[in-house]
Amino acid sequence: MTDTASLDALWTSAEAAAATGGRMLGRWTAAGVAIDTRELVKGDLFVALKDKRDGHDFIADAFAKGAAAVLVEKPTDLGPALVVEDTLEGLRGLARASRDRSSAHRVAVTGSVGKTSVKEALAGVFRRAGATHASARSFNNHWGVPLSLARMPRTTERAVFELGMNHAGEIRPLSALVKPSVAIVTKIAPAHLESLGTLEAIADAKAEIFEGLEEWGAAVIPGDDPHAARLAERAGAAGAGWLVRFGADVQAEARLLSYDSDAERGEGRADILGRVVHFRVNAGGDHWGLNAVAVLAAAYLADAPVELAAEALADFELSDGRGAAFTTPIDGGDIVVIDDAYNANPASMAAAIESLGRRTPKNGGRRIAALGEMKELGETSAELHRGLAFELEAAKIDQVYLSGPGMAALWDALPDSRRGSYADSADDLAATLEADLKPGDIVLVKGSNASRMTRVVESLKRPRG
Repeated sequence: MTDTASLDALWTSAEAAAATGGRMLGRWTAAGVAIDTRELVKGDLFVALKDKRDGHDFIADAFAKGAAAVLVEKPTDLGPALVVEDTLEGLRGLARASRDRSSAHRVAVTGSVGKTSVKEALAGVFRRAGATHASARSFNNHWGVPLSLARMPRTTERAVFELGMNHAGEIRPLSALVKPSVAIVTKIAPAHLESLGTLEAIADAKAEIFEGLEEWGAAVIPGDDPHAARLAERAGAAGAGWLVRFGADVQAEARLLSYDSDAERGEGRADILGRVVHFRVNAGGDHWGLNAVAVLAAAYLADAPVELAAEALADFELSDGRGAAFTTPIDGGDIVVIDDAYNANPASMAAAIESLGRRTPKNGGRRIAALGEMKELGETSAELHRGLAFELEAAKIDQVYLSGPGMAALWDALPDSRRGSYADSADDLAATLEADLKPGDIVLVKGSNASRMTRVVESLKRPRG
């Protein structure tokens, strides 16, 4: 195998060695990068990270699945290798080199609510405009962001990366690695209060995304958010060349002029820095109006035609765990399940409940909310869980099924007529919920990732009847 770079090769051994400062054991060309042998594709470079498990224990598996080479901390005689002192630092070296050799517009997205959905919608818009790269799933942490960058093809024209955090100081190095030309904060909401304490601290932590901006890069912030001024101040201090506010306020540079939505889709008009466009979204809930405006603003700033971006938004589809709906049969008919089980905080819970309230059950069915507890809310946990009772009442939800200790406060706040069942675990809740379902029911499943409400979704996917 030669060591000559081509547009089809993601990494040659010489390039990877230069990027990481590593020692080559053999020459190779890799078409991709993997850190998990279960997802490795033939021709990938396998990076043996030391995380929950030591990737060095899986080197034989990697070669058995066709790895082109392995990035390791100790030599191996099983196949071609690149030896470095620290594999995570090696992965970051690949990420920096991938960034520096590319002329792609790079967009980074963070926020308490909606960052994955905005990232996915923006990726869909970018694909319509040219060669696009996007972080997979929610690869938004200390290994996910460098992995996403290291996987970016040479020919990429536009790329979008999601940046996440649990504590202050975590977004700063991720943004420095990406060096985005556009940095978006979707919304500030009560998530990670346990570690950060206040919404102001959350805003400051999210605003770290602006510190990695390229010179004259654009900061895109939620103009209607109570913390907009704080975010704008942080963006200015970080040296942002542009500040673009998205929202319904007349002062917003990316302004939502009108938006109408039902349970499954929405349609609106927006003024994107002087260009008025009409757009449609295949997602229910009023919050998608502002999400769409953020996407259109970022597309404009990344030199994608805004009219083309508006057309592309109409093709966006919600993904599993992020609000996608499916129908499953039960005895006597079927039910609709809304899979929003990936994560939750008070703001996203309220939006999901509002969207459920817009749906009309058929054949005498009911609106049912199956909710897992929201994590990392600190001392405000009981109050914030209890506050969902108002949202459930306003949306006219018929029955509520709750899981986890944090949801005990909400259970106590519900009237008897709305109480379905309460369980300590998602598995226990799934069994009770299944037994109570009737044809025509519409079931929303949502909760923090750690609440394991995906177990409920998996249970409901199994055909019955």
